[in-house]
Amino acid sequence: MALIKNVCIFVLFTMPKCLYIFLFITLTNFAQKQNEFDKYGPFGSQVYTDLKLALDVEKQVYKIDLSYQKLEPKLYAKLAKLKDLQALKLSGNEVNTYPPNFSDLYNLIYFASYNNEFKTFPEDLKKLSNLNYIEFFGSKIDSVPSEIAYLSRLKTLKISSTQDTLHLPNTLRYLKNLDELSIENCVLDSFPKEIFKIPNLEFLNLTNTNTFYISKHFERLKNLEVLVLDANHLKSLPYEIYKAEKLRILSIKNNPITKLPDTISQLENLVILDVRGNNFSKDYIEELKALLPGCEIRH
Repeated sequence: MALIKNVCIFVLFTMPKCLYIFLFITLTNFAQKQNEFDKYGPFGSQVYTDLKLALDVEKQVYKIDLSYQKLEPKLYAKLAKLKDLQALKLSGNEVNTYPPNFSDLYNLIYFASYNNEFKTFPEDLKKLSNLNYIEFFGSKIDSVPSEIAYLSRLKTLKISSTQDTLHLPNTLRYLKNLDELSIENCVLDSFPKEIFKIPNLEFLNLTNTNTFYISKHFERLKNLEVLVLDANHLKSLPYEIYKAEKLRILSIKNNPITKLPDTISQLENLVILDVRGNNFSKDYIEELKALLPGCEIRH
């Protein structure tokens, strides 16, 4: 993803904006199709899909994908023996607890769980300080622990489809390397102020999070390039949104918004504005096009 961003930034200054938009969309779609799991671990390293085989080998087992397997409890309990493990994907394994000594996997960089009903993050996060990427989909997690601040290398945090409340700690502000945060189909506080204190966010997605208000402190989001606030209860955006100077993509689909602040015109880097599913009149769409020449407005 970093490479894609760098390519897009380079071409922004070397070709017309319309061509930049096309390239950005193309590359973004390609990135979404890529498997995040593939990006982690030593290049060319074997991906183990058999836990028994991985445990037999034990040394230099860097990547494990145990998707769609019902795990034998005795083998699962030995997972922490794989001290070299850097990338672990669990999906549909019918597990809801971590194996003993999970935090001993101190080389772990990538951890993702899909449709496993974990109720918490792993214990002793301080020992998992090498984590760059964490994703939970379809879990039963109701809070992000304050100890997440120990994950100083964390770059990506994704939590989705808990279908319940999700409490966020005020220690999120200490995640200085976190540049991507995605929360979907979870119930947050109506005003998730903790999120807007994360210093170096580039990508923020809050989709269907029961959000009624967002912070006016966009001066804190100097590096923000993508902001997605779809399917919420927002009636307006703050006047101060223009302070997110690097914003390139803004999506506010399916909110009861009728008008944006005039300061939207100061977002000179904005290339895509998605307002579908709002209450914008045809005349106002034309006004937006005049305020944002060269920006693709999806309505």
